[in-house]
Amino acid sequence: MSNSTPSADQSASSGGHRDGDRRILLTGVTGFLGQAVLRSLLETTDNTYITAVVRPKGSLSGLKRLEQLLRKPVFSSWADALDENGQGGPDSQDGKAVVKAAFDARVSVLEGDLTDMPAIEDPFDVVIHSASSVSFDPPIDDAFRTNVGGARNLYEALLASGQDPHVIHVSTAYVGGIAKGLRQEGSLQTDVDWRAEYQAALDARARVDAESRRPETLRSQIRGATLRTGRMGPKAVASASEEARRAWVDERLVDFGRTRAQSVGWTDIYTFTKAMAEQVAEELWTANGHRVSFVRPSIIESAVQNPYPGWIDGYKVADPLIMAYGRGALPEFPGLADSILDVIPVDFVVNVIVALATQDVSRRGDDAYYQVVSGASNPLPFHEMFTAVREYFVENPLEDDEGKAIEVPAWTFPAVEMVEQRFRAKELAAKAGATAVAYLPATKRTRAWTSDLHKATSGLTTLRMYIELYRQYTKTEMVFDDANTRALREELSPEFLEGHDFDVTGIDWREYFMTQHLPAVTDLTKAYSRAKSAQRKRTSRPAPELKQNENALAVFDLDGTVLATNIVQQYFAVVRATRPRRSWPAEIGGLLAAVPGYLRAEKRDRSELIRTVNRRYKGYRSDELRSLMQGEAGRRIRASIRPEALETIERHRAAGHRTVLVSGALDVLVEPLAGLFDEVVATHMDEDASGVMTGYLATPPLVDEARANWLRKYADLHGADLAASYGYGDSHADASWLELVGSPTAVSPDLGLYGVAKKKRWQILEW
Repeated sequence: MSNSTPSADQSASSGGHRDGDRRILLTGVTGFLGQAVLRSLLETTDNTYITAVVRPKGSLSGLKRLEQLLRKPVFSSWADALDENGQGGPDSQDGKAVVKAAFDARVSVLEGDLTDMPAIEDPFDVVIHSASSVSFDPPIDDAFRTNVGGARNLYEALLASGQDPHVIHVSTAYVGGIAKGLRQEGSLQTDVDWRAEYQAALDARARVDAESRRPETLRSQIRGATLRTGRMGPKAVASASEEARRAWVDERLVDFGRTRAQSVGWTDIYTFTKAMAEQVAEELWTANGHRVSFVRPSIIESAVQNPYPGWIDGYKVADPLIMAYGRGALPEFPGLADSILDVIPVDFVVNVIVALATQDVSRRGDDAYYQVVSGASNPLPFHEMFTAVREYFVENPLEDDEGKAIEVPAWTFPAVEMVEQRFRAKELAAKAGATAVAYLPATKRTRAWTSDLHKATSGLTTLRMYIELYRQYTKTEMVFDDANTRALREELSPEFLEGHDFDVTGIDWREYFMTQHLPAVTDLTKAYSRAKSAQRKRTSRPAPELKQNENALAVFDLDGTVLATNIVQQYFAVVRATRPRRSWPAEIGGLLAAVPGYLRAEKRDRSELIRTVNRRYKGYRSDELRSLMQGEAGRRIRASIRPEALETIERHRAAGHRTVLVSGALDVLVEPLAGLFDEVVATHMDEDASGVMTGYLATPPLVDEARANWLRKYADLHGADLAASYGYGDSHADASWLELVGSPTAVSPDLGLYGVAKKKRWQILEW
């Protein structure tokens, strides 16, 4: 039985395939190019039936994923155009219904993935293979598994099916690697063997993974993880260390791919694997007597005409750099001003594919390699593109966070090394600033500095990565020939070309950038910015009205959250209330001398700080401290409660939530707060037979992971729903238990917790 899943009522709507129908298998349909190919086939032909290879994703079947395309602009614009032109269907159908009917009648799904290709049992006349990983810098094994292994699996499935379809294999113009001068069409000539490279790429992960487990590598990961997450507890350190190890493996594999590609003459792993995939097609399909047409586009960007002018589905190759320039973040770029930037609108590539799929074309062999490019017939010098981009952003400036117009720089096209040195210097300066701020006290200002420096560092790192990846495309001295593509156009009828032309000589590049491409990518950027702004507003908006829920907990930390004081200040308050004034200087001196050690302990492990400070209570009597807390000292503690904390506690109690205070402070010192909460959990100190404190804690303090484990048990005992519960903390150590509750809040957080809260989008409050 076939794995092909027809759309709703397909067999009834189509009445079955007829003589003259073309049955097309399409891969990569959810990608930028694949979406446009599917729409063009449905909109401009009547006798094509398309089966798309789509893998399920999560709970979504392949068919459901494909149907989601109907809501995207590539198809919704078709429905809108039908409505505007009064071309809706019979029975007063609107454009959306007409598009859905065409989809249901002529599109089906082969559930699967090219990395695990299902059997091909239905007959096909044409296969359009446009699926690939378009990332320029993935790990080497991922790139080969998708781009080379996927192609191999497809051709082996076709061979096993016993069919003889015409395969249209979408590749890239850059498939020939690094070169100078005219790059002609035709089969690649290389000594690199795809089978050996494929196996080596897959084997690389095991080798690098083994290298990542060496003691010296693991020690480095542990040190870094301890610095970043040590205050959250040992499990957090272990988790962060393992995450860092896996990231190290991926980074090494990215380097493997980039370096291997360059060592054999390709710009990056993407172009290298696309070249190997062409070898797969030639060996498995062409050499076995079957027909392949290779389509090699250059840099695919937004549409000139179809689906509509300016259509683009997310940022493409040049767009991140264009928008970085528009935001004023790219003062220079390492490109050759007079190099040819080979850009091709997506609809020109689609039209070539549709021509090969639906028209009778005679070209075979080396004549069937089609470079869909602009450099030979309508060259675009890099400096002309830059002039158009600069002119556009001068006339249509982007705005900064304060709504002011951003002034764009004028590039002078300096040497590559100079630009890279400047970016590296800025990146290092930003990292040094972030390191310095990390040693400052946590205040509203230092938290803002931390956020700004993190944003600057990540932005500079991303830009440097883009520059490294794309500089080969902006300093190339290659010109791609398109003789075969022009000859193909000469074979096609005027009637076909009227709706599917791909003559690049008619493109006015300045007009294309000024009126189509740049407005399109600017709109994308503004949409991203609006989404981020909405996200920021959601995290900073006032807390919503609390829902009544007797199963919800509201868990509060004490120091820095409910109270602005800390355990050192609490100890000194006890000294002032119990010791004669003449002894204060000695105590103050001792505390000041101990502060550096306390700070080091706090950075290592909060429980170590609690033990060290509480050791000073050795010799105190618990009954004396309890009596003290029932008097003026207790009133001072209650008076020092933050007003915002008091209001929040009252709101939770009014909502029926069980309020719990959990603290590393001594239990006797927090008794004045007992009336505010349903339960207070604090640290108890051992006492001798006469009630004198020994300086040693009866149980380990409930901080970081210990508090998280306690909270799980506490919730079980009381039948509480942690997903409906709330948590309030101020320290990086609190992150380990805050992440257990459904509504965590960071209150005037230290820089460690601030970073976690920003990353996880927790609410951040300044009390």
